[in-house]
Amino acid sequence: MLPWLICALLAAVIALLLVRLWLLRRSLDEITGQLGERLSQDTNSPIFLSTRDAHARRLAAELNLQLKELRQARQKFQQGDMELKNAITNISHDLRTPLTAIQGYLDLLEREEALSPNARRYLDSIHNRMEAMTRLTEELFRYSLAADQPEPPREAVDLRRILEESLVSFYAAMVQRGITPEISLPEGPVVRSLDPSAVSRIFGNIISNALKYSDGDFSAALDSGGTVVFSNSAHGLDPVSAGKLFDRFYTVETGRGSTGLGLSIARLLTERLGGSIQAGWADGRLDITVAFPET
Repeated sequence: MLPWLICALLAAVIALLLVRLWLLRRSLDEITGQLGERLSQDTNSPIFLSTRDAHARRLAAELNLQLKELRQARQKFQQGDMELKNAITNISHDLRTPLTAIQGYLDLLEREEALSPNARRYLDSIHNRMEAMTRLTEELFRYSLAADQPEPPREAVDLRRILEESLVSFYAAMVQRGITPEISLPEGPVVRSLDPSAVSRIFGNIISNALKYSDGDFSAALDSGGTVVFSNSAHGLDPVSAGKLFDRFYTVETGRGSTGLGLSIARLLTERLGGSIQAGWADGRLDITVAFPET
């Protein structure tokens, strides 16, 4: 009878271990599923477990503590980001009135005939600085608007047509800089469900940035898959500075008149539309790639 008793005890121990293992796996599955939900949703609900296992409950308690701290940090970040956007909006509004007044006085001074050559030179310098400050104010206002706007309405748009229109709008600026653009477009339309004004803004900001950094050339290529590559020579850049071009307020010394917001707005709008944007620099060339894949 002794061997049978030993076998029965072993079977009972094995059965108990299997039950504990099953309960542990179920607890881990519960934690995994609820943790994913808590991270993706803005909720104060903690992780609940159906098991009474002490180890699993300690793990859940620790995760709930970390989730609480994460929610608090996220709320502080969102509050700070909202305060920054509001401050930017208010500052841009407050600057518009005095800037307009200064611009008016500058225009009156330029009409004076008794100005010396040095005064004319100083006036031109003030005028250029004034224009740069006006551009910065406008970009600040546009950035705050773009950051606060809800999901834009979508409609069927042709990326080929919007790219053509964007290039035409910068034709005069290219001619002024002696740039003959190289354009590559697919034969047929490339239709996506997007906000046309946002796409036009994205392309325009990228082209404007390219003209600032270009060493005398520019190309744009769109393929049938919805990917656009803007490329130009930019020996004043490097891989590090190219990777920072999408950062807010980041500028490069060679980027004259740059506010550091144009490409930040382009990235914000691109990601909001479900696309991707990235910059790369190699062998003296800057490539900015924008992709709107089919969904």
